[in-house]
Order: sequence, then C-alpha cells, then structure tokens
Amino acid sequence: MKFHEIVKRNRSYRRFDESREIPRLALLKLIDNARLIPSGSNLQPLKYYVAEYAERNSVFPYLKWAGYLPDWDGPSDGERPSAYIVILSDKKISSNVKWDHGIAAQTILLGAASKEMGGCIIGSIDREGLAAELKISDDYTIELVIALGYPVEKVVIKEIDNGEDIKYYRDSEGTHYVPKRKLADIIINKCS
Repeated sequence: MKFHEIVKRNRSYRRFDESREIPRLALLKLIDNARLIPSGSNLQPLKYYVAEYAERNSVFPYLKWAGYLPDWDGPSDGERPSAYIVILSDKKISSNVKWDHGIAAQTILLGAASKEMGGCIIGSIDREGLAAELKISDDYTIELVIALGYPVEKVVIKEIDNGEDIKYYRDSEGTHYVPKRKLADIIINKCS
C-alpha cells in the first residue's frame, strides 16, 4: 500500500468488530515502531500500557468518544475496540514530553492502517480514574489512549471550502463524514 493511501485509510475509527482480536505480537510491533520515533532531546520519556482481552473492558468507561456527536456515548457492545494502548510519560525521565506522544500515536495508527486495522487517538480521558483502575504508578502521566481494532464503519473524507463547517458528522446510515480543508486553502504562499 502506498504511503498516501495509508494516510487516507488512517481515520479516527470509533466502531470495530469486537470479536476480532489483535494478536499481542501485532500490538507490540506497533509499539516497537513508536519506540523508534524522534524524541525531544532524545529523552524517550514514553512508556506504554497494553490493555487487551478482558482488561480492555476496564479502559472503556474512562474515555469520551466523539465531542461533535454529543448524543453518542461511544461504541456499543460488539463494536468496542479489541485493544487499547495507553501512552504514558515517565515523570522520572521528563516532566515535559513536548510532542513525542503525538508522534508516537500517529506512528502507531499508521502502522495499524497498513495492517488493515484502525483506531482512534483519545485525549478526553478520566486520567485519575483510569490510572487507579489500571494501577498505574504516580511516576507516570497518562498522555493519550489509542483504541484499536478492525473497523466496521465507513469513514468518508469530504473536501470543504473555506468557511464551511469542520465538524465531523454521521448520516442516517451511520457513515461518518470528516470535512477536510483543500490543499490550496492551507498553503499560504504560491509555489513557483
């Protein structure tokens, strides 16, 4: 698969085939890819918590799923993620992870997309509750949670003109639309 196609396939999926497990080795390979990312001052402060099988049910209640879909509480039984990767920062290494967690999350999701999986980066988290549930030490800060699985929803990118609404939405059939600004509208200088 060409890189541009992987990027287009890498959407924020929120509904999955929950019955399809992701092998632990596949999850570890995704994290291994993230391990190799550039890191501010090469400090490498990120750590990971893998929640799979029964433990994944412990993560779900601490997440908020879609800010632009206020009447939706997240995926229903059968459509929940097969696994979660919790991205943590190790306070003993650094109190400022800068942008590392964003690069790591995107790397994990691009790797997942290249393997026909999908996911969603979740930043709206009850961090205190999730840390207590997973017994994560105070030495770590929960930065992001990545939900992973095999998507069962259709996500469509819709190019928009300047001034049009950027909020994602679903139609009556459940197709998820993601408005994106046009390339010409995000380049501020003309190329020669």
